[in-house]
Amino acid sequence: METRELRYFVAVAEELHFGRAAQRLAMAQPPLSRAIQQLERRIGVALLHRTARAVALTEAGSVLLREARAALDAVEAAERRTRRAAAERPGVVLATKAGASSELLSKLLHAYAAEPGAVAVDVMLCGPGEQERLLRDGRADVALLQRPFDTTAGLDTEELHTEQQVVVLPAGHPLAGRPRLSMAEVTTLPHLPLPRWPRRDGTYPDGPGPQVRDHTQLFQLIALGRACALVPESLRAHLRDDHATVPVPDAPPVTTVIAWPPHSRSPAVAALVHTATRL
Repeated sequence: METRELRYFVAVAEELHFGRAAQRLAMAQPPLSRAIQQLERRIGVALLHRTARAVALTEAGSVLLREARAALDAVEAAERRTRRAAAERPGVVLATKAGASSELLSKLLHAYAAEPGAVAVDVMLCGPGEQERLLRDGRADVALLQRPFDTTAGLDTEELHTEQQVVVLPAGHPLAGRPRLSMAEVTTLPHLPLPRWPRRDGTYPDGPGPQVRDHTQLFQLIALGRACALVPESLRAHLRDDHATVPVPDAPPVTTVIAWPPHSRSPAVAALVHTATRL
């Protein structure tokens, strides 16, 4: 398969509409339809269910969408990393979620800078879930991820730190003085639904909670009494006086890991990982 065909298919699979996909690709619809049909003939399976009113993915189409995204990310990553390797000043790009693991990040950068042969580290602060994508598509060389929120499948990782979760409530909430809450209590708090974060394609899952894009927006909604949120315990240090936190012992623990592509042979990445695990 050619990367051009994969890009065509991903556009159709994400839009589920040939007209919108063609517009997104800046091409006419008839050649796009022919390209998808040719791809289906070559693979020997139907990728899309087509009716007069709708387009839907088959099971095989869902698999190809997932694999095609990974393949296109790998192609983009190869191009970006090749260009970075030719730069006059070698360096490492580290992606991390803004506000997360800030104390660990500060210690890591300080310790690595003292290592012999240390190179410049460019830190990319991003929104929830973005650092994984930056690592996979080559815009970052290494990333700090948090399981179970981030997916580490296909990446090499080293575990750095595990912590419990707390629920963030508006200050003065009747439950703010409790020593602990259960997950069942958190998920059924009246008038304080959990937030909905965007999926990779930008859409939001169904549910009563507010749609949020970053922690600044989320914490403001909590202070206004419109939502609650489960966060790693270390985020307590970034909260204001109009928030309260209560431990949730039965919530899944959060593990911070340092992750990098399995094929990486960068001595700088190896040194940074070594420093992180030593800390």
